[in-house]
Amino acid sequence: MKFMTCLEHVEIAMEQIIDECEVAPTIEKIEELSTNCAFCNEDAVYIVSE
Repeated sequence: MKFMTCLEHVEIAMEQIIDECEVAPTIEKIEELSTNCAFCNEDAVYIVSE
């Protein structure tokens, strides 16, 4: 499971991974802005994954 998120939605992505996968998520900063947030139309700045 992986989410590209803006700063505002990082916590939502983290909660979903914890709830569904029961593991601590990893958070990586996206160096090149090239995609939108999974929860809105803002630029994604983080990859939150299991």
